[in-house]
Amino acid sequence: MPGGREELMAFLDKEGISTETVEHPEVFTVEAMMEHLKDISGAVGKNLFLKDKKKKLWLLTTLHDREIDLKDIAKKVGAPGGLRFADEAILQEKLGVSQGCVTPLALFNDQAGDIKVILDSGFFNDGHERCYFHPMVNSASTGLTPDDLTKFVKATGHEAILIDF
Repeated sequence: MPGGREELMAFLDKEGISTETVEHPEVFTVEAMMEHLKDISGAVGKNLFLKDKKKKLWLLTTLHDREIDLKDIAKKVGAPGGLRFADEAILQEKLGVSQGCVTPLALFNDQAGDIKVILDSGFFNDGHERCYFHPMVNSASTGLTPDDLTKFVKATGHEAILIDF
């Protein structure tokens, strides 16, 4: 059984990663979420759970206002046959979240480590104090420093591919 918000927070604590969480009503789009995060200091993430032609799974996390061209991203990361959205059933099985709650913080549920992680280099190069993502639920946003985001990804057994937009 995948871990939820409580298990995520325990994992972050165990890894020595401090967070700031903003509680807000459930949101199902980045646009709806931004109304509740307008006063934060930091970057807000947008996330897509994808698969390639060979059924390898990918988690793409970008700054919330990026235009996403899956064809271009597939070329940048060498995804065979391009990238498309993965089924929600696979998302729930692998990361323990449903659509609307996709987050890089769910990587702690990918015990097999078979999801490839693509991160927007803007999280690290644009001087953001914190990066905000859903903590397994879409009724809150949790911020961690860019360095702690890197630390978290590595602690889950993943290696991030950084791309420029």
